[in-house]
Amino acid sequence: MQLGEMIANLFAALLLAALITGIFLLFGRPLWPAREAQMVVLLPVDPTTAGSVRGVCFEPCLPPRFDLKLAPRRPPSDS
Repeated sequence: MQLGEMIANLFAALLLAALITGIFLLFGRPLWPAREAQMVVLLPVDPTTAGSVRGVCFEPCLPPRFDLKLAPRRPPSDS
């Protein structure tokens, strides 16, 4: 193998590596995305802690306090 062929092969390999890197940077996503659960657990409604709707109230009938430990966490947004 001559020196010119070795240099040409080196530049061809570098060009191929740069092309593959550019494709990954352009699309910006991995080939195998991480799997994440997209599940929300809803608790049964408890009128003593969640507030109620009555026909007697003209304004919202809400309890004096709300227990945040009973509320499910908000799922992460995909934006």
